[in-house]
Amino acid sequence: MSELFHGNTKAVFFDLDGTLVDTAPDMVGVLQDLQRYHGIDPVPYELGRSHVSNGAIGLLTLAFPDEMITPDSALLCDFIERYSEQVCDRSVVFEGLYELLDSLDDAELPWGVVTNKPSHLTNPILESLELADRSVCTISGDTLPTRKPDPAQLIHACTLSDLSPDDCIYVGDAVRDIEAGSRAGMATIAAGYGYIVDTDDPRTWGADEYASNPDELAQIVLKAVNLEA
Repeated sequence: MSELFHGNTKAVFFDLDGTLVDTAPDMVGVLQDLQRYHGIDPVPYELGRSHVSNGAIGLLTLAFPDEMITPDSALLCDFIERYSEQVCDRSVVFEGLYELLDSLDDAELPWGVVTNKPSHLTNPILESLELADRSVCTISGDTLPTRKPDPAQLIHACTLSDLSPDDCIYVGDAVRDIEAGSRAGMATIAAGYGYIVDTDDPRTWGADEYASNPDELAQIVLKAVNLEA
């Protein structure tokens, strides 16, 4: 296990959807409304929820299996427009993680967000949840030319935070998060409570630590930054 998990961590970076914020109620709600609009029975909520980390294209591929979903498809444009209008109506920080962020802030330990979600959707969520001004940096899917699993976003987050990757931890609920963190030189935590399909096992992703719920994640992080109760 990395020495970072024994009080040596200087910063923690989080993926957004399914790791720090539960965005599934809004994203799946929009997906189901779009299916109803097209005369299709909506996917069950839990099935849609498990695919949220795959983004809008992944959700639409699930919900409209006979359609070819491309970045310029009409379905994708319609989904994004609808979602933009209610991007944080029902989304919430996972239970217990507000308190974790409070502890990090009180100790003046930086934390940030690194997500593949585009900035015009990421920023309103963080602003609505009153997290935008607290994050040392927010790196979205369109901040750089590449996205996770490429490590560039995470390396950029460290540069903006004036920290070395080997002093930082990245938390995510998808294998691309763990790959990106590892390739960047960070220690990693797999968020097993996130948006994970039944056929996937986050314990096999190669993360340094595994958190089955937000409370476990908070305990791991607090120990890593030497704030363990």
